[in-house]
Amino acid sequence: MGRRSFLAAATALGIGAGVSSHAITAAASDTKKTPDQAPEQNADRTAEIYQRDRDLPFIGTEETFSTPALLKLNSINKDHIAFLEEIGLADLGRRRIDDMDAGGLNVQVLSAHTPSVQNVPGRRGIDLAYRLNRQLVTGPIAKYPGRFKAFATLPLQSPEAAADELERSVSEDGFLGALTNGHITKKYLDHPDFEPVLARAVALDVPIYLHPGYPADEIFKILYSTTRTQYTKEFQPYIFSGSGYGWHQEVLTQCIRMITYGVFDRFPKLKIIIGHMGEGLPFYYDRIVNDMGEPTEGSLKKPFGQYFQDNFWVTTSAFPQTELLELLLRHISVDRVMFATDYPFADIKAQTDWFRGVDLPREDKEKIAYRNAEKLFRTKVLVK
Repeated sequence: MGRRSFLAAATALGIGAGVSSHAITAAASDTKKTPDQAPEQNADRTAEIYQRDRDLPFIGTEETFSTPALLKLNSINKDHIAFLEEIGLADLGRRRIDDMDAGGLNVQVLSAHTPSVQNVPGRRGIDLAYRLNRQLVTGPIAKYPGRFKAFATLPLQSPEAAADELERSVSEDGFLGALTNGHITKKYLDHPDFEPVLARAVALDVPIYLHPGYPADEIFKILYSTTRTQYTKEFQPYIFSGSGYGWHQEVLTQCIRMITYGVFDRFPKLKIIIGHMGEGLPFYYDRIVNDMGEPTEGSLKKPFGQYFQDNFWVTTSAFPQTELLELLLRHISVDRVMFATDYPFADIKAQTDWFRGVDLPREDKEKIAYRNAEKLFRTKVLVK
């Protein structure tokens, strides 16, 4: 299927003291060059920084899991299930721990594979969300103490029950918040139906992670369906509407909706996390803030851009690109950026190696690698 295979294929053999050749090449090519700097000088600088920061601990804040039942529920066909099983999506044991150890990832914050239970209504959805959450507590969290944390799966088609499950999972099981997956029956979190969930997240002082989800059928048909139907077997529309493009636009659209329609004026302490190096936000930031600022001046309590500063955190998941990180940090405080890998769709070692070689002050790298997550989640990384 090739979903994010560009990262999986980039895994390289370790050289020297552990930095991969891929990481040196990628980071060096991303580094800003002056005319008198040769590529080998940039590579040397990257290797030097890597050595300085090789001891960095990491918390991975977007790390996906599934179960056999969830694979069956959320997969499009048997080939899709086979792919997800092959990459280890449902493995919550030794394989996952070994991959974490190989990349130096100390902690994974687990979240259920999109769209999780968001398409399951009523009592069935409520029960399924509870079982998924409890499976994590009695399974990997108990078996590997300190290595796994989790975001709650919520039955969002039943908002009051979703709010109750959020409170139960946080208060009883120590979950760090919740993760959602795109639209919920063609509604986003700005809709009044979901105010019970938002209010409970604020009361518990935990964040909600906005993960992408697939578009509604009519949007899929308009924007992503192919006129060359012979290529549907290559999953072209599926990837186009998902990781290849559509997902990132969908999350950013939801963020803009939440600001524009007053969610953060109603819930000023609401904490929202978005992944994938901001889902396009760094590129569009000035345009969004400038163009949306004027029409919302009379309807919002703050300047449009201030909500991105006050209510959002951003993770690096699956985007180990230095130039994008630099652009993100032009607009979002380093105190609001967190490391993530998007495992198992992306390789852990490729991304930890990349970040170890990024030319930032040690203090800033510690914030992104683990300290910001420790502060937001009120947790501590397990350092071996």
